[in-house]
Amino acid sequence: MALTLVSIAEELDAASKVGDPVADALVSDLIDNGEVDGVNALFRTIGTLNTVQDKSDLPERLRDFLHEAAAPPPDWSEADVAAAEGFFAHHHGVASMLQGTVGLIGTYLSPTGAFTLRSTGRLGGVQGPGRRLSQSSRLFIGMGDKNAMRDGTLASTVTKVRLVHASVRQLHKKSGVWDYAKWGEPVSQKYTTGAACVFSTQILQAMDHLGVHVSRDDARGFMCAWHYVNHYLGTPDKWLLPKDADEVERLWNAERDKEWQHTDDGVFMTRQALKFYKDEILPPGFYEPFTAMVRTALTDRYADLAEIPRNLISAVAKPAAAVHGIFSSALGGLAGGTAHKAVGVNPYDEILGVASKAFNGVEHYALTHDQDDQPQMHAELGDNR
Repeated sequence: MALTLVSIAEELDAASKVGDPVADALVSDLIDNGEVDGVNALFRTIGTLNTVQDKSDLPERLRDFLHEAAAPPPDWSEADVAAAEGFFAHHHGVASMLQGTVGLIGTYLSPTGAFTLRSTGRLGGVQGPGRRLSQSSRLFIGMGDKNAMRDGTLASTVTKVRLVHASVRQLHKKSGVWDYAKWGEPVSQKYTTGAACVFSTQILQAMDHLGVHVSRDDARGFMCAWHYVNHYLGTPDKWLLPKDADEVERLWNAERDKEWQHTDDGVFMTRQALKFYKDEILPPGFYEPFTAMVRTALTDRYADLAEIPRNLISAVAKPAAAVHGIFSSALGGLAGGTAHKAVGVNPYDEILGVASKAFNGVEHYALTHDQDDQPQMHAELGDNR
């Protein structure tokens, strides 16, 4: 039985104390027995796995785990696959970009998530933003690849993420400094489910805030895709997100203000990400419209928690039609639906198009030029904090 509005608070509390026992035992055993030489070597092994690779040279327990992990969700159907494919046929580029920007920043608003990333090797250090984006890109782009949910490629990708999560838990456990009473399990089932909400229903809300129309059928398709991903992340059936987009939105809206908070770690991670986007991804002149877009996607309430800068305030006083040709998307970021009605077109189209092209270009480069081969984590916590 999936989560419900009645059960979610109690279930998430229970989920905060649970990791992924099967994956955790496997990763701990492989590392302790030297069958995979440490955390980075495990990540390199995970990074080479795919659905057609000969796995005969892998440790037997890892082969067995991968075979068992390949089973589909118990309630998965051809209709679910078709619905998911329908969403990505219409919204793949924009959704992928928003997951790699608004979605990642949303995960930094979770105090546990921000602390975990900032304290875990180079994922939180100077090179962290690029590594986080390149590692996430395989999932975000892969979700919309042709036949990804039919030929096992997406399941394989998500299973790698599942093992990465287990490796992070082991790194924290072996450090002896993780505060289990305060934080629960590192990368707990609660964190995994919360992140799935951020990357699914929060992205649908962001698209709505930005004037991107998503049909009810496509919204359900996106939730089907995340139900599928949630399953392959090792989430027990009782904590899986429903496939009903309206229900997941209600669940997330009920819990979001408990989960999203202003923290030093979250602000640090957000500033780090924004600097990377400005320096490495966006064309000159698009940073301010981009941050205005992100603020609108998140709404001011949550953008302020992350301390995303406000800008171009003076544009509010100008008629929407006069500003539309000059970064009208930035006006939209401040004036919302009023600008859309005034000019008859979506004022976010320009920045959405530029940002989607830039981000998907970077993500595709990372995938095709082996830039995301491993997270390069150290054997201890805290470097580059």
